[in-house]
Amino acid sequence: MNAPPAPLAGTSVVEFTHMVMGPTVGHVLAGLGAEVVRVEPIGGDRTRRLIGSGAGYFPMYNRGKQSICLDLKSGAGLGVARDLITRSDVLVENFRPGALDRLGLSYEECVKTNERLVYCSEKGFLPGPYERRTALDEVAQMMGGLAYMTGPPGQPLRAGASVIDVTGGLFGVIGILAALEQRHRTGRGQKVIASLFETTIYLVGQHMAQYAVTGTPAAPMPARVSAWAIYDVFETKTDPVFIGVVTDPLWEKFCRLFELDDLWADESLRENNARVEARDRILPTIREMIGSMSAAEVIERLDGSGLPFAPIGRPQDMFDDPHLNEGGLEDVTLADGTPVRLPTIPLELGGARIGSPQHLPHPGRDARAVLEGLGYDSDRIDTLVGSGAVGESE
Repeated sequence: MNAPPAPLAGTSVVEFTHMVMGPTVGHVLAGLGAEVVRVEPIGGDRTRRLIGSGAGYFPMYNRGKQSICLDLKSGAGLGVARDLITRSDVLVENFRPGALDRLGLSYEECVKTNERLVYCSEKGFLPGPYERRTALDEVAQMMGGLAYMTGPPGQPLRAGASVIDVTGGLFGVIGILAALEQRHRTGRGQKVIASLFETTIYLVGQHMAQYAVTGTPAAPMPARVSAWAIYDVFETKTDPVFIGVVTDPLWEKFCRLFELDDLWADESLRENNARVEARDRILPTIREMIGSMSAAEVIERLDGSGLPFAPIGRPQDMFDDPHLNEGGLEDVTLADGTPVRLPTIPLELGGARIGSPQHLPHPGRDARAVLEGLGYDSDRIDTLVGSGAVGESE
């Protein structure tokens, strides 16, 4: 197997993170070839031990990283953290506002010993009246209108994945890459802040713009007036299938594929907006026709036609998806030795995919290697481990 692309090879990252948003930043940077050292508390990040919907957070967003456990409340542990920061190109953190500042690890302090440092803070809010508030993905979805748009009217519903945490992390990566590029010209790093709330607002911006253009508030998605007459989930004899007919040429193709001669013969339906106006007349016929077929039969007709369509997949189905198994999943060995396959970073660079086999690190697994990389000798390392300032993997 050829080595995956590594455009950030030689870039060093130190990460003080937990949960999803911050770890996403480090995961993407590691996937692009950066050396990422993850600083965890003694005993390991509590995210590792989450259950329920949080059980997948750690293995998904912490692959490709080294782990060192430090007691940041001790002078010796804090000293190791400062040495890591001094040698790093990038720092990533997503703790509550002021948490690293109170440890003396604010951007203003860190830049005194490393003016090239790009310091990325992943927060709930950008500077403004809310900036000291604590936020979570769900808080941002509720505040920013995404939950309102996702659920039925009067029933706000968060999206079914941590979309704001992950997208906020991606905006952090974009900011870091921009700051690194600028550093090539100036020799200096800078502080980058990405946030949950403003990320949510960017995602719902299309609905804000819709209101600005039309003067009519956007309806929640389950109650929306679609821009297309056929853009919905249709029941078949077996499983449901989503179908979208989003252009006039595709309307002709759809009618011919499913032998809807009467609908195609109706010239009043040749334009998209006219079809939207006639949606109540068109859809019963189409639902009846689709309902008489199996999902496999519908998909067979649509596949290769250029018409947008999708079977309704579930997360657990993706492990067996033939397309994903051609490069969209990578082999991962969990900390307990269990082999799994998890999604790669969805990029291709120079004709090659990003993914490669990964081992999820035990807490503090890489402590000695990281400390040796800082120039610490074995006696000093033994002293740090013995004092409890540095935790070592069992």
